[in-house]
Amino acid sequence: MIPPDVAFLVGLEFFSGTVRRIGASDWGRPSPCEGWSALDVLGHVGAAVEFGTLLLTDAGPVWSPADPPGDAVKGEPVVWWDALVEPARRAVAGVDLTKVVDSAMGPRTIGEGLSFPALDLYVHAWDLARSVGDEVELPAEAIDFARSVIEPLPEVAVRNERVFAPPTFAPIDASSSLAFIAWTGRDPRWAPAVGR
Repeated sequence: MIPPDVAFLVGLEFFSGTVRRIGASDWGRPSPCEGWSALDVLGHVGAAVEFGTLLLTDAGPVWSPADPPGDAVKGEPVVWWDALVEPARRAVAGVDLTKVVDSAMGPRTIGEGLSFPALDLYVHAWDLARSVGDEVELPAEAIDFARSVIEPLPEVAVRNERVFAPPTFAPIDASSSLAFIAWTGRDPRWAPAVGR
């Protein structure tokens, strides 16, 4: 099983690759996240990455996400995202995963704190790609990592409006990537409306 820091660092690259697939005029398109545009998905992920970077560099951040999340994005979306990636990479490289820090969820190890942002990078990369009708195949290691993080948790901590909806139906011939997407509560057949 890959450790959280590796999952996060690889996830940054995976998400970045998907960000670059979104055209300048496509950020307003709806995403599979109900009520969110592609820009909202980017803003949500970017705000979480920025918060985590500040937490790891002992900057004592306060979690106050934008509503809607797209309001967090300042200027050109790709440039905004790129400016967050390198500081995050530096903050995570070589970090002590066992160190306990205060977080919005209470005291947690850095490894625990990185786990959800890491899996978010992969799941939301799928959301972004689908907003423009593209597909991304989630790496098997990322799926295994996400399941190892989520499955031990109580159902109520995972299946709620802040995390994942109840699992949806995956066709019998679905790839492991789409089966996982269905497990996260998303419709693996979701597609942008025709004419968007």
